[in-house]
Amino acid sequence: MQYLNIDREWEFRRGFADSFGMLGDESKKIIDLPHDSMISLAVTPDAPAGYDSGYFPGDMCNYTKYVMIPEEWRNQRIGLRFDGVMMHATVEINGSKAGEHHYGYSPFYIDITDHVAFGQENRITINTNTGIQSSSRWYSGCGLFRGVKLCHAPAVHIRNDGVFVYTKEISDGMAWLEARVDVCNETMQNRLAQITIRLVDEADGRIAAETSRTIQVDRVSTGTARMAFSMKDPKLWDADEPNLYTVRTKVKDTGIFTTHFIRNEEITEDEDEKLFGIRTVTVDAERGLRINNRTVKLKGGCVHHDNGLLGAVSLYECEARKVRKLKETGFNAIRTAHNPPSEALVEACDREGMYIFDEAFDAWGMAKRPGDFSTYFSERWETELDAFVRRDRIHPSVIMWSTGNEIPERGGLNSGYTLAAKLAEAIHERDGTRPVSNGTCSFWCGLDDFLAKGKDPAQNAPNFDETSTWDRLTEPFTNGLDVVGYNYMEDLYEGSHKLFPDRVILGSENFPKEIGFRWPLVEKLPYVIGDFTWTAWDYIGEAGIGKSIFAEPDDPLVKQGSWAIMPPTTSPYPWRLANDADFDITGRMRPQGAYRSVIWGSDRTYLYVQHPDHFGKAEVISMWGFTDVQRCWNYHGCEQRPIELTVFSNADEVALYINGRMIERKTVSRERPLPDSVRFRTVYEPGTVEAVSYRNGREVSRDKLETAKAPAGIRIVPERRFLKADGHDVVFTGLEVVDEDGRTVPDAAIRLRVSVSGAGYMPGLGTGNPVTEEDYTDGETVTYQGCASAVIRGGYKPGKIVLSVRADEYGFAVEDELTVE
Repeated sequence: MQYLNIDREWEFRRGFADSFGMLGDESKKIIDLPHDSMISLAVTPDAPAGYDSGYFPGDMCNYTKYVMIPEEWRNQRIGLRFDGVMMHATVEINGSKAGEHHYGYSPFYIDITDHVAFGQENRITINTNTGIQSSSRWYSGCGLFRGVKLCHAPAVHIRNDGVFVYTKEISDGMAWLEARVDVCNETMQNRLAQITIRLVDEADGRIAAETSRTIQVDRVSTGTARMAFSMKDPKLWDADEPNLYTVRTKVKDTGIFTTHFIRNEEITEDEDEKLFGIRTVTVDAERGLRINNRTVKLKGGCVHHDNGLLGAVSLYECEARKVRKLKETGFNAIRTAHNPPSEALVEACDREGMYIFDEAFDAWGMAKRPGDFSTYFSERWETELDAFVRRDRIHPSVIMWSTGNEIPERGGLNSGYTLAAKLAEAIHERDGTRPVSNGTCSFWCGLDDFLAKGKDPAQNAPNFDETSTWDRLTEPFTNGLDVVGYNYMEDLYEGSHKLFPDRVILGSENFPKEIGFRWPLVEKLPYVIGDFTWTAWDYIGEAGIGKSIFAEPDDPLVKQGSWAIMPPTTSPYPWRLANDADFDITGRMRPQGAYRSVIWGSDRTYLYVQHPDHFGKAEVISMWGFTDVQRCWNYHGCEQRPIELTVFSNADEVALYINGRMIERKTVSRERPLPDSVRFRTVYEPGTVEAVSYRNGREVSRDKLETAKAPAGIRIVPERRFLKADGHDVVFTGLEVVDEDGRTVPDAAIRLRVSVSGAGYMPGLGTGNPVTEEDYTDGETVTYQGCASAVIRGGYKPGKIVLSVRADEYGFAVEDELTVE
C-alpha cells in the first residue's frame, strides 16, 4: 500500500460542518497538519474540565481538503490512514459519510474507494469534537493532531500495517527471524501472490537478508504469508546502539488459481517499507528484563502525548528532541501514558534508542470522566487494540505492552478479572514476542461499597493497612500478565514476592521526589525490572499536582501534609501545567531532573538555591512535587539575609564557596528524603557561589552560580539553523534575557513580542511557567526565570525565516535568521 502525505493546506473551521453550503463561508483558515485547535482557545475559570484540562475548554471543529484521485487509480483501493484524531471523528467524502472513529489516540484506516470520483477532485471533510467535557483527565487537544495519509493499492495488496517481522533467536553470530505479511485480495477470484521481503541496512544500504514465498489468497479475503529466514552477523538494536534495518516488502499478484494456475497478462505489484531492529526481549523473576540476553533495568519516565507550546501536535523533531534530552539525563525508557503514542514518537525512539512501555487505555468500561472512551469500550476495545498493536509491533523500541492504567475494574468489578485476561490474550495473539503488563494501583477506588469503607479516596493514597488484601484482590486481575505494574506501591514489592515468587514487577508509576531512596531497591531486587517516574516531561492539565508551599511551622497545613495541597483546592485558575516533571514544557531541565541523573550515576554537581523569603519556613511538597529550589543567585534587597542552598552530588563531600571564600565542607547525605544531597545554610552575598564535590579527597566536579546585572538585551538561541522544506520540521529557539556580560538574568520577567516572516511560521511561543493565562499562539509572552521559547515550523518551500523579538518596555529589539532547504 502506498502512503501519500496530504498534510499540506487544509481548510480549518470551528464548529460542525453538516452540509456543503457551510463550507463556502469566510470563516475558514488555511492550516497545515498536524494541527491542534484547542491550544489557541482562551482559557477560562469556568472551563468544564477545570484543572484536568489546564482550564482549556473543549472544542468542535472541522477540516476540509480537496484531493485529486487520478484516473489511473480506478482499479485500485483508495483509503485514508489516520494516526489519531481527537476525538469522535466523522469522515465524509464528497458529502457522504465514509466512517467514524471515537478513540482519540488510536490509529485507524478508512476505505473510501466506493465514495471517490476518479480523475476528479474529491472533497474530504472531517469533523472532530472534544466538547463533551470532561472527556480526559489531562489536556487532550482537539482535531487532526497527528496528520493524514492518502493510500492507494492494487486489488491484491499488503494490508494496512500488515507487515510484522520479529526476532526469534540471536546466537553464535546469527539472527533467526520470522515474518508475517497479511495480503488482501479484493477481487472475485482466488489469487496466487508472491511475497518478497528484503532487510536493508539503514547505515549503508546493503541488503542484509532476503526471503520469498508464494501463497494463495481466496477471493475477497485476507491471507497471511509466514516466512522464516536468518541473517549472518546481524547488527543488534538496543537503547545504547539503535542499529536499524528497513523492511522492504513486495507483493506480486501473479495470477488466478481455479483448479490450476492461470498467469495474469499484466502483473500488479504492491510495496511497503517499515523500520525494524533485531533484538530479543525476555523477562523472568530470576534474571529480570533481558534485552538481547543482557539484563537491563528500566530508567523510565511517563510521558503524556502533548508537546507543550504546540498543544497536542506531534511532529518527528518534537518527539526526537524530547527523547534526546531524556537520554542525556539518564532515561532509557518511556511509558506512553496512558494511550497509544504517535507514529512520530515511536520512530524517534527507534532511531534515537529509547525503550517504550506502550500503553493502550486509561479506562475500560468504568468511566474516569463522563466523556471518556469508556462509553465505547465494550464494543470497540478489540478493534482499537488490534490497530494499536499492529502498528507498533514491528518497532524494536517497543519492548512491552500495557493494557491499561489504574483500571477501576482491577478489583473484579464490571467483570474486570475476565476482561483483563481477554485484553492480555488479545495482545499475545497478535504479538507473542513481548511481555504484557498493566499499571495497577492501590484501592483508593475500584472496590464495591462494602470493601471501600474506610479507604482513603485520594488518588493513589497508600491504603496499605493489609498488604495481603491487595495481593488477594488483584491476583485474578493479573492473570495473563507477564509483568505486573505497581503504581506508587514500592513498599509492596518484597511482600508480593514472598506470595508470588515468580512474579515480575515493574514500578510503572512513582513519585518523583522519592527516586533517591526507591532506586536502590530497584537495583537490589532482580524481579523488579525498573521504575517510571510521573512524569519525565511536563504537560498541560492535571494542573498543579506538583507543587511546593512554604508555611510557618505551626500552620495546620504542615501537619496535614502532602495530600492537603493536591488539586483542586490549591490549583485555582490560572494554574495550567502539572508541574511535576524532570523537564518543563519547553525542554529545560528542572531540579528533579538533575537530582535523578545523580541518583542514576552522573558525577556532575548541581547547585540550587531556595529563595531567602522561605528561610525558616516549613516546606509542604505535594506527592508529585519536588523541593522548590532554583538556579538563581539574584536576590536584590536580601543581602546578609539567611539563605539555604541544596547541592545534588553522589560524591563523598561537598564544599561551598562564596566569592572564593569557603563557607563549609560537608558530608553528602545518604538519608531520606533526599539521599545524595547536601544542604548549606549561610547568608546571601551577591557575586559568585560555587559547590565543589570530592571523592576520596579528590575533586570530582563543580557547579557555580553568579549574580547577574540588570537586563541589557535578548539573546536568541536556536537549537539548529536549518530546517527541511517538508512542512513538518521545527526548531526550538531559546529566548534569554541577558545582562551586559552575557549572563542570563534568572529572575527577569519581561514581556516579549515575537514575530516570524518568510519561509516558515511560529506555532508556539511561551515558557515553562505553570501558572499562566498566556495564549501560546498570539506572539506574546513574559519570560519565566529569564527565559522563553519560540517554536519555528518550516514550510514546504526553501527560503529564509526571519525571527524578530522585541521587549518594548526596555527598548530591546533583536533578529535572527534560519534557513529552510
